[in-house]
Amino acid sequence: MKKAIRWSASASWALLFSTLPLFAQHGAPNGEWVSYHGDHGSTQYTALDQINADNVKNLEVAWTWDSPDNGAAGEDRRSQPASFKSTPLMVGGRLFINTSLGFVASIDAKSGETLWTFDTKSREAGRPTNLGFNSRGVGYWTDGEEERILQPSGDASLWAIDAKTGKPIESFGEGGRVDLAATLRRTPNRRNIGNVSSPLVVGNVVVVGSSIMDGPVRKEMPPGDVRAFDVRSGELVWTFHNPPLPGQTGYDTWLDGSADYSGNANVWTNMTADTELGLIYLPFGTPTNDWYGGHRSGDNVFAESIVCVKAETGELVWHYQLIHHGLWDYDIPAAPTLFDTVVNGKAVKGVAVVTKQAFTYVFDRVTGEPIWPIEERAAPKSDVPGEQASPTQPFPTKPPAFDYQGDIRDHLIDFTPELRAEALEILESYTVGPMFTPPTVITETNNGTIQLPGWGGGANWMGAAVDVDTGTLYVPSNTSPIFVGLNEPDPARSNFRYVRGRPAGVRRLEGPRGLPLTKPPYGRITAIDLGTGEIAWQVPHGEGIRQELIEMGIPDPGPVGGMTYGGGPLLTKSLLFLAQGAVPEIFGATGGDSYFRAFDKKTGEVVHELMIEGTPSGTPMSYLAGGKQYIAFARGGGGDAGLIALSLP
Repeated sequence: MKKAIRWSASASWALLFSTLPLFAQHGAPNGEWVSYHGDHGSTQYTALDQINADNVKNLEVAWTWDSPDNGAAGEDRRSQPASFKSTPLMVGGRLFINTSLGFVASIDAKSGETLWTFDTKSREAGRPTNLGFNSRGVGYWTDGEEERILQPSGDASLWAIDAKTGKPIESFGEGGRVDLAATLRRTPNRRNIGNVSSPLVVGNVVVVGSSIMDGPVRKEMPPGDVRAFDVRSGELVWTFHNPPLPGQTGYDTWLDGSADYSGNANVWTNMTADTELGLIYLPFGTPTNDWYGGHRSGDNVFAESIVCVKAETGELVWHYQLIHHGLWDYDIPAAPTLFDTVVNGKAVKGVAVVTKQAFTYVFDRVTGEPIWPIEERAAPKSDVPGEQASPTQPFPTKPPAFDYQGDIRDHLIDFTPELRAEALEILESYTVGPMFTPPTVITETNNGTIQLPGWGGGANWMGAAVDVDTGTLYVPSNTSPIFVGLNEPDPARSNFRYVRGRPAGVRRLEGPRGLPLTKPPYGRITAIDLGTGEIAWQVPHGEGIRQELIEMGIPDPGPVGGMTYGGGPLLTKSLLFLAQGAVPEIFGATGGDSYFRAFDKKTGEVVHELMIEGTPSGTPMSYLAGGKQYIAFARGGGGDAGLIALSLP
């Protein structure tokens, strides 16, 4: 029976690949938006140009849609959904979207009218791990006749739903649902595992990662295995194991048998595929625990690695580890971006990986060879008992870093000499150093190590967009340093030697007089020419706290960039679009306004900005319906979430 299933899947795989449009890295096809990033190559690009630099000033709200979460959220804080981050798909005049609390909906693309809603009731399992009730998108599959929506849920489930009726596919798994936790090699504590990001549908398989508890109390955790399921039956087709199994590539980089019990090192963000090559690109995260690796000595391959596998079998093709023996929560946070360009006169099929540490690692996506040299450079040692930090870490020689990184003393606030002196005084309570300075143990005189960038980036889950015509990569990023201190946990509750802690009375890393500790910009957009590996332009994203600085008596610094994201970038034929949430007051309550902005792709100049109600939270997408171009994105959260669709009058 297994052979028959494999033969059937392989045969239909070959048939499907022979008829699929080749849009792996060429942008969203035919005015639709078929996967989370528009195409399988995660370009975030559409060739639509009805909305352009000449008329974008006329953009207005075409329709709005209210999430069913708004009526389902409980009054208890733990039952409240997080920010609504889902990006809808659009196929055949219908949007498909999931919500933070586990609803799936189909929406008329022209009117915003709900066509159907399905409730997975996943919230009944309790609050999911890490970010709580939070989801970012669904997958879509069709064989030309049947259509299915693939929905990952916070309770570690995968649903198949009929795209036309909104009913679960009874022949998929059990009654339309596959229990993802049940297919793991180790039986997990279900409170430690869930799903946040959209599944990747390639051919006749649907590929899923997982969200695993980031703050574990034990060194034994669920593995970060990536699995592919038959899109028709829900049967497991292949598993890529991380940590590796005995005898597999990378197992010997987990010393003392630590691969047998260590976990995390998962793909919690989105994945990318090249359907022409039949390859999938997996961005893995940090192993257990994020800040102390004394229980998992060695480099810990495939943690914090970009891994290329065959889509049909999950077989390893190539891999590159971006962080050895991670101690900084430098997960690869976003889907790798595929591009085609010319480098030094040679045509290149490339993949760009933007990271929290503000590096862009660029590879030949066929062979895994770096486009530009990546150097192993000496990294600081750890003084934490039992810890063996890697003596070297990989540094790309190109492109340059797109945000501040390394020794924070090189980037301190410098509006006035007095502010800089106060910032230096603050640093006396911390360990500071170059990139990859390990965390330190909290003492009476040391609060821990300042890490720049912090776990929020640099780049994060919003990722990047690439212009398929020019090979220019657009990366939004934030400057967000953190401090990391370690202490010994209660042995009755934990078998870790050290976990992250906080010194008494210190909750966050503050600069002088409540200002940020670094100089601006605090949020920026960077355009990188992937043909040369150079930065084409870089601009602050938004005004930020400019007015507050002026009111403090600081000479007008110009735009300093906002410290909040509003989802990721959207590229069209002529414009770059990016939303921004209300800018926080200086370490106070959120205030100000939210904007949706259009930028000149060649210069970074703002062409138009539209003030919007509610906080934008999902990455925008664009589509054509009834001959009209729309741009839609999620906004809000809690008990007030929904979609906004913009178009020309």
